[in-house]
Amino acid sequence: MDGARKIKKALFSLSDKTGAVEFARKLAALGVEIISTGGTAKTLREAGIAVTDVADVTGFPEMMDGRVKTLHPKIHGAFLALRDNKDHLAAMNEHGIEPIDLVVVNLYPFEQTIAQEGVSLEEAIENIDIGGPAMIRSASKNWRDVAVVTDPGLYASVIDELDQNDGSLSVQTRRMLATLAYTRTASYDLAISSYLAGLLSENELEKLEPFNPLGGLYFIDAEDDLEISSSHQLSGNVHGSDLSNELFLQLAKVADLRYGENPHQRAALYRTSDNGGIAAAEQLHGKEMSFNNYLDAEAAFNLVQDFEERAVAIIKHTNPSGVGVGETNELAYRRALSTDPVSAFGGIVAFNTTVDPVVAASVNEVFTEVVIAPDYDEEALGLLRSKKNLRVLKLPFEDRIETGREYRQISGGFLVQDKDTMLVKTGDLRIVSKKRPDEDQIAAMLMAWRVCKHVKSNAIVLADRFQTLGVGSGQMNRVDSVRIAGIRAERFGLKLEGSALASDAFFPFRDNVDEAAKMGVSAIIQPGGSVKDEDSIAAANEHGIVMAFTGIRHFKH
Repeated sequence: MDGARKIKKALFSLSDKTGAVEFARKLAALGVEIISTGGTAKTLREAGIAVTDVADVTGFPEMMDGRVKTLHPKIHGAFLALRDNKDHLAAMNEHGIEPIDLVVVNLYPFEQTIAQEGVSLEEAIENIDIGGPAMIRSASKNWRDVAVVTDPGLYASVIDELDQNDGSLSVQTRRMLATLAYTRTASYDLAISSYLAGLLSENELEKLEPFNPLGGLYFIDAEDDLEISSSHQLSGNVHGSDLSNELFLQLAKVADLRYGENPHQRAALYRTSDNGGIAAAEQLHGKEMSFNNYLDAEAAFNLVQDFEERAVAIIKHTNPSGVGVGETNELAYRRALSTDPVSAFGGIVAFNTTVDPVVAASVNEVFTEVVIAPDYDEEALGLLRSKKNLRVLKLPFEDRIETGREYRQISGGFLVQDKDTMLVKTGDLRIVSKKRPDEDQIAAMLMAWRVCKHVKSNAIVLADRFQTLGVGSGQMNRVDSVRIAGIRAERFGLKLEGSALASDAFFPFRDNVDEAAKMGVSAIIQPGGSVKDEDSIAAANEHGIVMAFTGIRHFKH
């Protein structure tokens, strides 16, 4: 095997000892000598495996509560020495350094420690590994001569290759193992950096901003026969109103998905360092979530979060097919469903309050892909579980991610923006028409406006104070969206007389107002800001329609 290296001596130093005994036993059967640090040595020795303590190799005991164990020339020299370099070999001989060919190391559980509720800074610091990353980096630098294994999921693949090649590992495998190892230390350091940054004040963060380094990581699937996936990780500590010059996003794989948007596309779910959001939702029942299920659930959950009152949203292909509010979940659901009962088939239903048995029974009447809510009554959950394929997600509102950034990939890069968390209230409205709104019209405009924010542009929403009546989404011109919203309302027999219309962006021409007037719309809410605003205002005045400007645009592409 080209570039193969015989594995004669291995060093074990493990926090996670999963599979370590079996791995070490198989190495020993291949004639590999094993040296190890204290806790790992004890575990292996108790399993009947011959082990040499690191302290016996270095001549120094472990000290300072285990903080200093492997930081010694007889360890790092054994990793770093180039086997075909005469000077290196002479130095090893002079100082009694014996080569180590395999390094089996995983790190203190820093990420798991800081994820625990109430963890102290002292506890976090004591779980920052020093010797482990140092060994990984030293051995990985010399991957031409040394193999590094940082994940128990790799043990089986390593043993298989050793068995098949007379105890040797190829240079290709050693290089891939080094790539995985450097990825692990980079991810580990980023977790520490992010944790410490979270303890800094805004002023301190701003002082650090110019010195934020640029870098990239790989997505790794350690169980995939040492194959490396081809994507990049990005993340970063962006704060206030500024976006950093460099961004780093730490991503951990949650699960492989059956496929992506289409069956021919591979897909997986990765989770960011944020604690919360759809990626953290607890699945209580049903088939595994698909790529599209996650996208739709995200859209549904984001929408109902914008309502202080009890609300229900039904989503299809990330657009709302209907939204309702009411004194009960059942009433809110029925109102949402009435907007478009056809499109609700195969949709996602989101609640912003605990699901009760009455509404659970109603949801079961319509084929639904996903239900998501902050909680469920026991009886309601039992009813929903009677539907074998219905996916039931639980995500308490305290687990939502209220602020932060959104990332959209384009060829060769990413677009990054603040999340659109802007909400408009009654006091924010600027009435530009001669006619003043009454209480019902204000409530209807705000209802339509909240939903319009979550509709693909060009977006038009017709609503009364309790529910959506028609939705026009994703059209190339705004007046078509107006017409489509009206057609959909008419199709399902919903009366538009006295309704409100919301537009996610300004009206470029008065024809939008004229179309709305034909439908019986009595109030329009829009951002304003067009050079032809006066034409739209004049049209509203001619038709006796209330018009309110928000000064806020809600494009959603």
